[in-house]
Amino acid sequence: MSHSRSVLGFDYGTKSIGVAIGQELTGTARPLPALKARDGIPNWDDIEKILKEWQPDLVVVGLPLDLQGGELEAITPRARKFANRLHGRFGCTVELHDERLSTAEARTELFERGGYRNLSKGNIDSQSAVVILESWFENQYS
Repeated sequence: MSHSRSVLGFDYGTKSIGVAIGQELTGTARPLPALKARDGIPNWDDIEKILKEWQPDLVVVGLPLDLQGGELEAITPRARKFANRLHGRFGCTVELHDERLSTAEARTELFERGGYRNLSKGNIDSQSAVVILESWFENQYS
């Protein structure tokens, strides 16, 4: 198995979907512009553009769970459906990754870097996607 894959991460949300690109070799990721969603439905053309541009070897979608690891009725099934659609539409390999603390961690990191003005919704969502990806990378080696 090669450890030099490029991996695209999504932080699924009903209004905004955070996006990040990462390299398995370095275990690091960086945010890309967040995508708007309308009631949880993204513009699939935008997603196709991102996939074509970055040609990731793998896509990781954050799976929202409650603190006990249980499913959240309103959002968990929708994140799963989003992951299934990515696979179904574009044939990409998709993995789900527990994202329990990603938003809180993303807010902290953004705030430390740029104060309140850094905390726009799109910034938070894409930074959450970075946290999800980097946490996924850590899990590959532990």
